Amino acid sequence: MNRLALGTVQFGLPYGVANSQGRVDFNEIKEILNYVQLSGVDTLDTAMSYGDSEEILGEVGVNSFRIISKLPSIPKNISNISDWIEYSVYNSLRRLKIKKLYGLLLHAPSQLLKPEGEEIFSVITNLKEQGLIDKLGISIYSPDELDDLCLKFSFDLVQSPLNILDRRLEQSGWLSKLKGMGVEVHARSVFLQGLLLMNSSERPDCFKYWQPLWNQWEMWLDKHKITSLQACLGFVFSRNEIDRILVGVDSLRQIQEIISISVDDNFYPQDLYCNDINLINPCNWQSL
Repeated sequence: MNRLALGTVQFGLPYGVANSQGRVDFNEIKEILNYVQLSGVDTLDTAMSYGDSEEILGEVGVNSFRIISKLPSIPKNISNISDWIEYSVYNSLRRLKIKKLYGLLLHAPSQLLKPEGEEIFSVITNLKEQGLIDKLGISIYSPDELDDLCLKFSFDLVQSPLNILDRRLEQSGWLSKLKGMGVEVHARSVFLQGLLLMNSSERPDCFKYWQPLWNQWEMWLDKHKITSLQACLGFVFSRNEIDRILVGVDSLRQIQEIISISVDDNFYPQDLYCNDINLINPCNWQSL
């Protein structure tokens, strides 16, 4: 379980296509954090843009966890980038009530390829040298982003989507490349916002376009007599290059189920994947 990391976006925002309950109640958040800590989970993932997730974590108390947060896109009207970044990071630490971040990820890493990119990287590197962050990294939506970014910059940590349908990080060769470069890799979207855990009757109509794929997925699950949760977790756990597997939950029951589940080394069919970004990138779902 120490390869699991807990995502906390649901603590500050009503997030996820499968989330019907909205934000998690404060008392349940305390129960969730206590449970994962006792279970050996030591890493929490949040962001400055996740509503009041950081404030809630700070109120509960998270000193015993490794905290990863994300810097949002720097607004265009900012005249002093250095001051804005430092102010943002110090405020994040204040809200979380901790002295340093384990990781600071750029939520919009493409800004590094713009004229201000060198300054952004330099400021965050300086914060790392001051001991305010341990690892400098990026959160990506597609491994294609790494082609240019890794030519110009060195990162300690990369967070990327990876699941049984979205295998781009692996198929592109970047998963093995990152490990060869000594980069810590965190996989997110392992349930595709819960879409992979839904049965046919629960799945929104806008996803019926991919019905043949859902049929293939359900037939494979039935053949191997495993649940969708077991399959989703088993797929990412079987990738030894992955250092942390990020899971988000909206109830104590969900994280209990995840932590208690048995994961087998099943053979995952080579043709069970999708490269259609309209499906595998949730950013595109609003246009479906």
